[in-house]
Formats: sequence, structure tokens, C-alpha cells
Amino acid sequence: MTFGEQPAYLRVAGDLRKKIVDGSLPPHTRLPSQARIREEYGVSDTVALEARKVLMAEGLVEGRSGSGTYVRERPVPRGVARSGFRPPSGATPFRQEQADASVRGTWESSSEQAEAGAAIAERLSLKPGERVMRTRYLFREAGEPMMLSTSWEPLAVTGRTPVMLPEEGPLGGMGVVERMRAIDVIVDNVTEEVGARPGLAEELHVLGGVPGHVVLVIQRTYYASGRPVETADVVIPADRYRVAYHLPVK
Repeated sequence: MTFGEQPAYLRVAGDLRKKIVDGSLPPHTRLPSQARIREEYGVSDTVALEARKVLMAEGLVEGRSGSGTYVRERPVPRGVARSGFRPPSGATPFRQEQADASVRGTWESSSEQAEAGAAIAERLSLKPGERVMRTRYLFREAGEPMMLSTSWEPLAVTGRTPVMLPEEGPLGGMGVVERMRAIDVIVDNVTEEVGARPGLAEELHVLGGVPGHVVLVIQRTYYASGRPVETADVVIPADRYRVAYHLPVK
């Protein structure tokens, strides 16, 4: 194979992908069988199988037990607006994660004490094994799961205070900034790093994806005078949502 030349399975997958994108193979159409691909493109069974695997990994097609492989309906991506921490007006966890005021959503959550693993300890400037409050969220828009979030807060900051449990007490569900302010911890900075990876099986099960689907992961950390006081991983289906940042100009 010369430099720059694609393997045969990628060329076949590329041609089938083009047909899916331009509508020649519309949603719910059965993908040509392995034998048909082999004959049409003059390739081996192995190449035909690998080409189909590529399209499945990209989320363009899905297998149906006993029926074959079909082109998936491609959703029109919706926006997830981000704009840093909210002003002191009682931002809910949903509003904290989705800044578009026109979007109405709900959330479910559960909190438990845990030991900080190495990665979380580094993000929170703790020693591995120090205690944190871990809270898991499922966010819904119009009843549809749209976002997962796992948050960690150092119990050295919130322990034995009225805001130790993020979703309980007098400020339960009010968001990090206002809860921290209630215990005289003033959040003055927030950072977010955005990456992508294949979704974990349990994430895709909740969010309605299929194996191989990519998710966006926003790693967010709140700071008070340089000290990390909360960090979270926000997981969003990449095929259904686009993340848009609205950053103020000072």
C-alpha cells in the first residue's frame, strides 16, 4: 500500500457513508448484505465485514436481531449552552449545566461519601483517599435523558455544614456557587476542559445510545481563591447535542 492510500475496508465504508449522508441510503433502509458488498466492490468477505463494523462504530447503522443491518435515523443536534458559573440568583443544577434559559429541564440525583481516587484527588488538590461527597446526576429535557454528571466536593470544605449534601438542606439544589457562598467560600473562577471518548456501556444505556457512540466529556472545576472546591465530569451524547460557549468580554 502506497503512502496515503486507504485500506480497502475504509474505501468501502467511505462510499457507503457517502450514500447514507446524501440520502441514497435513507434511514431505516437495510444496508447491503455482506455478500452484496463483496460483489459490488470486488472485495473479500473480511473487507466487507470490516466496512460494516466501521459504519456501526460511527453510529450510522445498527444491527437488528434476525433481520440485518439498517441505516439509523440521524438526530438533528440540539445545543447545550455553557457560560461558566451563574450569578447569585439561585441557579439550579440544571441551569448550572444548561445556560439557555429557554430550555426547561429536570434532574435526578444521589449523593454518597467516598474516597477520592488519584485522578479526582489531583483535580481537587487532595491526597488520594481523602473523603469527598460524590453526587451523580441525570438531567432530562422534556423527559428525554440528555446529560449525566458526577460531582465531587471535598468534605474538608463542606463536611458538617448545612451544604454538605448538594441536594438536601436549606440550599439543596441551588448550585455550587450559592451553596459555597452560604459557608463563606466565594467561588471566583471556573474552568472547563472538553474532550470526547466512546461512551461507557452504563452511560449509553441511560442516555439511549448504542455501543460505539461517542460522548462529549466536560471536566469542570470551581475554584475559590485558587482552591478547588468542586469538580465534575459532565457527559453528553455527541450525536444529539452540540456544546456552545457564551463567554463575557471584560
